[in-house]
Amino acid sequence: MMDCDTTGVEPDIALVKYKKLVGGGMLKIVNQTVPTSLKRLGYDQTQINSIVRYIDENDTIEGAPHLLDEHLPVFDCAFKASNGTRSIHYRGHLKMMGAVQPFISGAISKTINMPTSASVEDIEAAYYEAWKLGLKAVAIYRDGCKRSQPLSTAKDKVAAIAGAPVEARAARRKLPDERQSITHKFSVGGHEGYITVGKYEDGTPGEIFITMAKEGSTISGLMDSFATMTSLALQHGVPMQLLVDKFTHMRFEPSGFTKNPEIPMAKSICDYVFKWLATKFLTRDSQEEAGVILRDIAPASPSVVTSAKSDVTPLNAKDQEFVEKVASTIELPKTAVMLTEERSADHPRKSTYQMQADAPSCSDCGSIMVRNGACYKCLNCGSTSGCS
Repeated sequence: MMDCDTTGVEPDIALVKYKKLVGGGMLKIVNQTVPTSLKRLGYDQTQINSIVRYIDENDTIEGAPHLLDEHLPVFDCAFKASNGTRSIHYRGHLKMMGAVQPFISGAISKTINMPTSASVEDIEAAYYEAWKLGLKAVAIYRDGCKRSQPLSTAKDKVAAIAGAPVEARAARRKLPDERQSITHKFSVGGHEGYITVGKYEDGTPGEIFITMAKEGSTISGLMDSFATMTSLALQHGVPMQLLVDKFTHMRFEPSGFTKNPEIPMAKSICDYVFKWLATKFLTRDSQEEAGVILRDIAPASPSVVTSAKSDVTPLNAKDQEFVEKVASTIELPKTAVMLTEERSADHPRKSTYQMQADAPSCSDCGSIMVRNGACYKCLNCGSTSGCS
């Protein structure tokens, strides 16, 4: 704002420096007082342009054409240039502060810049020297001592800082201000409620609202908090499958029968909510693993078709025998027969050993029991948890 390259008694870090921007990218900053200094030292405009061009290309004034060696100390900076060897010694910083301190009532806000090669003994000596000069405060910064620093003297340092390994963090993907949603009414053990799921443009869920009981009641507050946490998890990329696997089969009150034919009984509200989410956003295999009862519409047999409507005249015994004979001669495609046999052979195994996240151990033999309706039975000794 004041058209100054440095602040107070602080020397410039370097004639050419690179600033790492917060939003990403890099900014090259060149000291603007070099041409003025060269002019006061007696250089003509052609020589000044040549020296400035050299600084811009090499990031240092050392070795510039037309520049006399006795003028090099005028352009020394706090840090050594990336392609140079000269810099202000840390005692130079301290001596300048010592000369100014008697005229300042407080401490001086200035950093003593030290090279990367500075040792513990060098830093100890700097503090001792500051005490002898009567400084009220001293701050020391060793170049490169932090993983990232805003100013650097070379592009490669900035690139190395930018490429340093950082901790991986999940980014939140917020929903648009206007989005589609699904609202579902449910009832668990006589406790009614509503589930509202907001969706992204691609149809995936991004937020959940659960409303039930009176506003301000304990169960209402708990379910509202649980829905908020689930929404944040979804927006940070947690897979729906993982949430369904974790929260289905949780057992606590209220629990009981529901009005949903695919989820006739729920062990808790969380159990019902995530089973219902599985029916809307997961595959049929995942639904089956979560405990959802799949309601497939099977093709009706001829005998069922004839009795589908109550106003149809019942078949006599002769016609019924003919229909059954025709039905027995109809062959299903081989692929359908194989799939039917494979599913019927595989289904008992899945229904027996899957969805056992809350299965207790047998009180008689200690084996893990399997679900048997609303109770559990032991496949090892045959005992049950209450069912006959």
